[in-house]
Amino acid sequence: MTIRREKNWQTTRKEAEYTSASLTTRSKFSWLYGRFEIRARFSPREGMWPAFWTLGVKEKWPMCGEIDIMEYYQSTYLANLCWGSPKKHVGKWSTTYTPLKWLQEKHADWADSFHVFRMDWDEKEVRLYADDILLNRTPLDNTVNASYKEVANPFRQPHFIILNLALGATGGDLDKLPLPQKYEIDYVRIYQKKDSPHKGTIPYRAEK
Repeated sequence: MTIRREKNWQTTRKEAEYTSASLTTRSKFSWLYGRFEIRARFSPREGMWPAFWTLGVKEKWPMCGEIDIMEYYQSTYLANLCWGSPKKHVGKWSTTYTPLKWLQEKHADWADSFHVFRMDWDEKEVRLYADDILLNRTPLDNTVNASYKEVANPFRQPHFIILNLALGATGGDLDKLPLPQKYEIDYVRIYQKKDSPHKGTIPYRAEK
């Protein structure tokens, strides 16, 4: 028997021109409802693609549900929710696009300052903010997967956090971006009501 080994550019190349980073609580902790906050700063330049987002613990994408509390690229902040559409591997989106220029009109030093990006999430809706400016409000009665195995509404299940900085691709032309760049995180916090039946972190349990 002959074993064919495919070449993988990620492991066979001698060096990488640049690297980026991603942190996640997947397979560790998740949360159901609450206030999710990040206080962060980065240079809003072409080539940068920072994000603070969540995915549901069950179902494959997009049926698991995706919430982009903060996503930035090419002079635009996106506040998104995504769930399963009738087409396989195609998500249905609730998206808002907020131009950086519009935010700079409210805060002249926007590009040089730390900002708080927030999600308020309960059984009824998800609300996404930038410095207390409401960017997206999505009722959860409208976010039902077209097809699913276990979870009909992906935003009524626990989600885990992803915090990452991607470079290039949708983020824009890297030739215009001086490196290195920083995505500075002051804190990530999660608040929940004392009387909530869903209070606390939900430890990961491997499926049998």
